[in-house]
Amino acid sequence: MRMSAVIEGLSLWMDDVARSGPANMAVDEWLLETLEGPLLRVYRWEENWGSYGYFVPDSEAAQSLIGLKRVRRWTGGGIVDHRSDWTYTLLIPRGELLAGMKGAESYRVIHQALANALQAGGVECAVAGARSSTPGGDCFQRPVEFDLIGAAGKKIAGAGQRRTVRGLLHQGSLGMSADEGLGLRLAGCLAREVQVAEIHADESRIADLMSLRYTAKEWQERR
Repeated sequence: MRMSAVIEGLSLWMDDVARSGPANMAVDEWLLETLEGPLLRVYRWEENWGSYGYFVPDSEAAQSLIGLKRVRRWTGGGIVDHRSDWTYTLLIPRGELLAGMKGAESYRVIHQALANALQAGGVECAVAGARSSTPGGDCFQRPVEFDLIGAAGKKIAGAGQRRTVRGLLHQGSLGMSADEGLGLRLAGCLAREVQVAEIHADESRIADLMSLRYTAKEWQERR
């Protein structure tokens, strides 16, 4: 199923710096703080990192991510091993159509765009229909409605979201390798106009966010 672009203009940041889990999460929060327009960030991880959704207990994540360093996300969703996935973050300012959609609808629209981008690269996939939701657990073992399903019927992509007064934060993971053009194709499926951006991260603010939240023990264990 094809869809019309839901964003007028979108900046694409191909962030090629491999970062730790806390640094990646802090970069996304900093971007949301300073957001001026819709932005798609495609990024990398340092070795041996996993992440888990805001509502997943740290003890459950530790059992699933044995031998890996782990970070708690600000968004929801399940447990993700980032050693071989393809990750992206979509940030949409308040007032944009996508930010105003209900959670399930924005999730569906973004994943349909990802499906279209993958299909254009020769990957067979589809957006999953209605099914029972199962919070927590291994993200790719427990598909929920509007996740992305591959040719074998297994989940290949999921995401978590958070809404603030600034807008929508959508953090997504594709559980397979991706070709170099996927980021640009996804941006093109989401927006009518795409501009490749070079962003210089505010390392001081990112360090503050890491210490306040993503490296703090109380953050990992907070319920």
